[in-house]
Amino acid sequence: QLQLVESGGGLVQPGGSLRLSCVASGLTLDYRAIGWFRQAPGKEREGVSCIRSSNGSTYYADSVKGRFTAYRDNAKNTVYLQMNSLKPEETAVYYCAAGSSSWFCLPADSWGKGNQVTVST
Repeated sequence: QLQLVESGGGLVQPGGSLRLSCVASGLTLDYRAIGWFRQAPGKEREGVSCIRSSNGSTYYADSVKGRFTAYRDNAKNTVYLQMNSLKPEETAVYYCAAGSSSWFCLPADSWGKGNQVTVST
């Protein structure tokens, strides 16, 4: 059974950077698209990025393009989300999820428990 654990969140000042990690155990991520999602208090969960395993291509939400970068290290069974120029409105719990295929991040059949990111002075 695939299990995902996020880490790397925390408190950062506006304009700062964080790198989230999503470590998988139980199964390889080699053939799974991996998505990053976030949910702010009182808001619906939204997709942030998706990185495919089929060709390594990535998708980003318009709000994070040019600031966030998703990449994977299959040898470590880990996917990362580098977040730069963070904004206060991006305070949220960030989740990684494994898609059921190598191409699509949704539907996802495995989710991490989430990691809090707080952007504040």
